[in-house]
Amino acid sequence: MSQVNLETPEDLLRLQLRTALTMEDDSLAALGELAEAAASPDVKKLFRHHADETKQQIENLKKVFQLLEVPESTAASPSTKGISKQAESLIAKTAKPLRDQVTLSAALGNEHYEMAAYQSLIIPVTALGASDALKLLEENREQEVHTSEELATRLKELVS
Repeated sequence: MSQVNLETPEDLLRLQLRTALTMEDDSLAALGELAEAAASPDVKKLFRHHADETKQQIENLKKVFQLLEVPESTAASPSTKGISKQAESLIAKTAKPLRDQVTLSAALGNEHYEMAAYQSLIIPVTALGASDALKLLEENREQEVHTSEELATRLKELVS
């Protein structure tokens, strides 16, 4: 694995953008696994719906690469790999009646990581004045916020 040297704010932004693309690719794979592991049809549907949104978020990120004139590529996202691994471990230990609660909790943790990742992109892109790229990143973040709220609402319903 080659060492990346971050020397400028632009270097950091490029790395964060590449990591975000990997994050969304990882999220898309995880959503399929969560939908499969969920017990109830409505929770499965929630994960499938967010998978569709995630595909659009990936397209938005690819447009951001173009708008910022950054060559499109990915970078390691150990955080999303860890979140997915933790979810897999919990699901493997969970009885079916508790599966929806476990899958929703796992997805909620991932959404919060994604919201923070987008915020860390939005701040420097705002400073660059790249309004078209900013709009796409804000759209992605807002979808993550909305999904987080949906997951939390459904989780509260389950535990009440």
